[in-house]
Amino acid sequence: MEKIELVVFDMAGTTVDEDNIVYKTVRQVINDQGYNVSLEEVLEFGAGKEKHQAIIDVLTACTDEQNVQATADKAFANFKPSLIKAYEELDVKTFSGVKELMESLRSNQVFVVLNTGYDRKTASGLLAKLGWEIGKDIDGLVTADDVVNGRPQPDMILKAMEIVGVKDPHRVLKAGDSTIDIEEGKNANCGLTIGVLSGAQTENQLKTASPDHILNSVAELESILL
Repeated sequence: MEKIELVVFDMAGTTVDEDNIVYKTVRQVINDQGYNVSLEEVLEFGAGKEKHQAIIDVLTACTDEQNVQATADKAFANFKPSLIKAYEELDVKTFSGVKELMESLRSNQVFVVLNTGYDRKTASGLLAKLGWEIGKDIDGLVTADDVVNGRPQPDMILKAMEIVGVKDPHRVLKAGDSTIDIEEGKNANCGLTIGVLSGAQTENQLKTASPDHILNSVAELESILL
């Protein structure tokens, strides 16, 4: 295996422990339209995606809604204000060992970039709550606002590579807690794709995307890389 020069970590459920508040909010705004989808359904069909697309996909897979686009538009209009309110009341933290792992990677000349299906305002708010700064704690942040195509397309990983100047995707590792993270990594031709069990999806769900490894947490990556 070629030396990994860049790790791209998903945020919610991978590096950021926010108790699935985003997907609970997705569930809320969908059910406010008269449905009764479960959190498990939202995680299965919406995890890791740009949130408007997540709402569309959950409605399509889990309801008999005939006018999915219009209903999704109405639900998404309520999503951001609902999420802002939820975040104001939430204690955001990272998973045990993740901050130390990121420090170890960067001290060993491995870039660390976070990517996310959140918009930039939401993602930046999460970083602020954690006290993480670009250039000090991580090397970059790529959000759904920064690319044309969200996951599973490779655009966010390619943007991360551009930010830090890594040219060869085989020297990139992508880690996330959903199948769409793994698919994104494969579509970018990453040298390693890692599924983690700290967030949205189960081991059996992650296995359907054939990651190179499934770990309990990204904190376990040190044994693979360093």
